[in-house]
Amino acid sequence: MNKIIIITGLTASGKSNLAIKTAEKYNGAIISADSVQIYKGLDIGSAKESINIRNKIPHYLIDIKNFNEDYDVGQFLNDCKFSIENIISNGQIPIIVGGTGLYIKALIEGYSLGNIKSNSKFREKYKKIAKEKGNEFVWNELYKLNPEKANSVHPNNVNRVIRYLELELCEDINNKQTIKTNILNNYDLLCLAIIDDRDVIYDKINKRVDNMIKNGLEQEVSNLIKHGATRDMHSMNSIGYKEWFDYFDGKQDLNSTINLIKQHSRNYCKRQLTFLKTIKNLTFTSIVDAEKLIKEFMNDRNR
Repeated sequence: MNKIIIITGLTASGKSNLAIKTAEKYNGAIISADSVQIYKGLDIGSAKESINIRNKIPHYLIDIKNFNEDYDVGQFLNDCKFSIENIISNGQIPIIVGGTGLYIKALIEGYSLGNIKSNSKFREKYKKIAKEKGNEFVWNELYKLNPEKANSVHPNNVNRVIRYLELELCEDINNKQTIKTNILNNYDLLCLAIIDDRDVIYDKINKRVDNMIKNGLEQEVSNLIKHGATRDMHSMNSIGYKEWFDYFDGKQDLNSTINLIKQHSRNYCKRQLTFLKTIKNLTFTSIVDAEKLIKEFMNDRNR
């Protein structure tokens, strides 16, 4: 049975470096499970690996969409399936790495792809609520049910927010049994989540944001805006990007913008941990112990 390694974990926990090290050691290729790295031009803020590293080790699902395009978990699963098959056909080990919890959960547990039909009464109800109480109110309703999905869409993208709400709430209305698609059923999996002490992670987050600023994050966002990026786009709702719009509109200064990125990153880290704990068959571990687990997994010929 072909082996696949999944490495997720908290922001700035070192999971990408572990994936690269693993790929070098075991002839692997990396599939990104990051909902921001899919976008062209969102390089610094999404912490993409350098071109040199990507030329040395094959990377999949990076730079596959323009910043004005949407992308969802269903598309990710289809693209991931194709990438896995391609990597295995090349005689390599697929290593899936990223912190987008919804992607990881869908991979490990399976995902319901469009089996819930559109409910027009439900949609009209929430469109009316959005008009009366605001887009943010409807988005908050989604956040209560599924923070990961809520964070993947801007509150002003009302149709997408309502569709996500529909997927969360309408299963009982349609009286349909959920049929989950699992693209990893026929593989031998090692599923790891890299964690660390909160203070250590927060310090790494602050330093990483400072490095992003030094590497030109402000200019990167400025260039995206000049080419038509707006705050209501899916891609621009990402941490590290959405904070800049008020800055460029003259509503906040540079230091406030940087501090906001750090704050949002720390808050996201908390939500990440909460969400990752809901995923079945995920082993929480440190970097050091993860390397040992990977070695045992790769050396076990009986699996």
